Amino acid sequence: MALRRDTAAGLLAGGMSTVLLLGAFAFQYLGGLPPCEMCIWQRWPHGAAILLGVGGGALAAAGAVPARTARSLAWLAVIALVVTGAIGVFHAGVEWKFWPGPAHCTGVGDPRSFEIVIVRCDEAMWRLLGVSLAGYNAILSFAVALIAVSWLRTERKFA
Repeated sequence: MALRRDTAAGLLAGGMSTVLLLGAFAFQYLGGLPPCEMCIWQRWPHGAAILLGVGGGALAAAGAVPARTARSLAWLAVIALVVTGAIGVFHAGVEWKFWPGPAHCTGVGDPRSFEIVIVRCDEAMWRLLGVSLAGYNAILSFAVALIAVSWLRTERKFA
C-alpha cells in the first residue's frame, strides 16, 4: 500500500515531536536537568503535533478519515512544529542575552520573594557545540517542518 505524502508529512511532524519530547523528558528525568518555564512552553506544541500528526496520520493510513481531513491535520501538525521552533528561537535568544526574557524566570527582581526554586530561562543548562537544547529544538523543528511542507505541496504518493 502506498502512503500519501500528506499522511507521511503528518507522521513525520508528529514523529519528530515525539522524539524531541522524549529527549526533553530524558534530559529532565535521566539527566537531572530541570526545565525552566520556557522549556515547558516548547513542550505544549510538541504534544499538539504528536496528537495531530501521529494521530491524524494513523487515522488516514487506516482510511478512517478522508484525505482532505488528513491533509488539514498534517498542516496543523507542521504549524505546531513551527510554533515550538519559534519558541525555541526566542528561548535561545534569551539564553544568549540577545533580548530579555520573562522577568519571572530570568533572575530579574528580588529572589527572596519566591519560596520555590526558580530554574532560570536565561542560563542554558546544557550545550553541545555551543547550541542549547532550545536551539536544537528550533533547528530540528524547522528542518522537519520544511521537509513536511515540501511533501504537503505535492500530491504524489510514496511507492
